[in-house]
Amino acid sequence: MGLKRHASLAATLMLAILATSPSADAQAPKGKAPAAAPAPSGAATAPVPATQGLALQGAPQITAKSWLLVDVTTGQLLAASDPDSKVEPASLTKLMTAYLVFNALKEKKLALDMRPPVSPLAWKAIGSRMFVDPAKPATIEELLRGLIVQSGNDAAIILAEALGGSEAAFATQMNREAARLGMKNSNFTNASGLPDAQHYTTARDLAILASRLIEEHPDYYKLYSERDFTYNNIKQPNRNRLLFIDPTVDGVKTGHTDAAGYCLIASSKREQPGAGFQRRLLSVVLGTASESARAIESQKLLNYGFANFDVVRLYQKDASAASYPVWKGAANEVKAGFASNVLVTVARGQGERVKGEIERMQPLVAPIAKGQPIGTLRVRLDDKVIAEQPLIALEAIEQAGWFGRLWDTIRLWFK
Repeated sequence: MGLKRHASLAATLMLAILATSPSADAQAPKGKAPAAAPAPSGAATAPVPATQGLALQGAPQITAKSWLLVDVTTGQLLAASDPDSKVEPASLTKLMTAYLVFNALKEKKLALDMRPPVSPLAWKAIGSRMFVDPAKPATIEELLRGLIVQSGNDAAIILAEALGGSEAAFATQMNREAARLGMKNSNFTNASGLPDAQHYTTARDLAILASRLIEEHPDYYKLYSERDFTYNNIKQPNRNRLLFIDPTVDGVKTGHTDAAGYCLIASSKREQPGAGFQRRLLSVVLGTASESARAIESQKLLNYGFANFDVVRLYQKDASAASYPVWKGAANEVKAGFASNVLVTVARGQGERVKGEIERMQPLVAPIAKGQPIGTLRVRLDDKVIAEQPLIALEAIEQAGWFGRLWDTIRLWFK
């Protein structure tokens, strides 16, 4: 089918993610795109794009082997340095371990009150531990806190064996899931992050994983904000210093080995002054020189992102963007829109330069199913495409009767 180019939008800059606008629910006039307005909650999180970031002149100097800053609200990469360099992830590995456990809990393959056995391998685990007693196994819930807050290697092994039967089999699951998520430069050989030449990932891949974990498991993600956890009469603090110094930070995870250096994935959700909504940014900082350095560099990135970038909303989820002619249908038109809020991140002050451009399939011939793709939205900043999203039918259109179909067939011959 051919594509017909349609609609251009000069978006008014509005930093809005959780607020809703009554007028945004109204159908836009045919051929017109609605003005930018406050974005409601539920914005879709896209994978971290494989594009260069939007970094501005004056971006902070970050002392780390590699780093990345992403706007989780839109999935856009804001700034990065060597984001695809393969590095040892250390205990950041436990993000994948936790993600698989969260999936298993959601699918009811595990339950929070289950008590998996403690194998000799887990009991003798080296490095950071939660000190599980083989004579009194911990529950899945306790193991998750030991994994996330205390970074326990013993907890990681117990959970891996509970899901995979063995840590090696669990590593196969980790790699299968990494491939599904689009983590193209990662390979896992264990559940804890102990050094191994074939155990590696990248800042970009870790951002994809952390973003998906936050989006898909908000209830379990709350565990990452806990400042300490006591198990077996041993109280251990969360090693993420930002939890103690920045109230807007609610995760995510630290990691350290001699080879990896000091690493931190941090996420912050902040109110925008006078706007009444929140945005979430995620930083990945790998290979700093000290525990304090990883916190300082992560804080610099988060502050930079909130101070220098805005979110523009072009369309609201399920709101009619336009109506288009339908051939051979019981109705003459179909309302079109988007399955998720169309949000983009741009440098502060660039909102007026954002334009939305719709290419729709034509002719649109019934039957048309609700949710069926019928075109593509391309969002441009000046002449550069910065985002794409399918245009979908917001309603089903059944076929017309035989006479209506015959008449439209004749009309199409002369179109």
